[in-house]
Amino acid sequence: MKDIIKPVAVLAGICLVVTALLAYVNMITLPIITKAEEEASAQARAEVLSEADGFEKLDLTLPEGVLEAFGATNGAGYVFELSSKGYGGNIVLICGIKADGTIEQVKTLTHSETSGIGSKVVDNASPYRKQYEGKTEDNYDSVDAVTGATISSKAYKKAIDAAFEAYKEVKEAK
Repeated sequence: MKDIIKPVAVLAGICLVVTALLAYVNMITLPIITKAEEEASAQARAEVLSEADGFEKLDLTLPEGVLEAFGATNGAGYVFELSSKGYGGNIVLICGIKADGTIEQVKTLTHSETSGIGSKVVDNASPYRKQYEGKTEDNYDSVDAVTGATISSKAYKKAIDAAFEAYKEVKEAK
């Protein structure tokens, strides 16, 4: 019995030390990671709504699938951070809608879609993503899905649905 207790105690001690080290490293790096994510998000907002001179976070009850909403401080439009369930997991994207209700640009922030198939939908260089540019709520249904990536295409479109729903709510709240 004593032969078992000593190795278990040593292993438990090692696990405790490693856990403490990981917690410490997490505590040190969390603010750095958070700041980098905020900077990347701010840069993406500026890219999808280029006419905006700055953004303010909107404090509204948002539709399902809308993570955050931002209004351009100069009234150029709105930016919505969106999430939708794709084939490989959540697709998080950001959509800039001009004040006139036209999509300026959509960018994928993160995804877990299958490389080569679902990624044809979510890659930022994808022709699929560019189909949404210049579309309004009345004509964005004309976007062609990617063959072999139907689930990913539908998830992307569902996120755009949520963006237009949020856009309507923001306009009504003003």
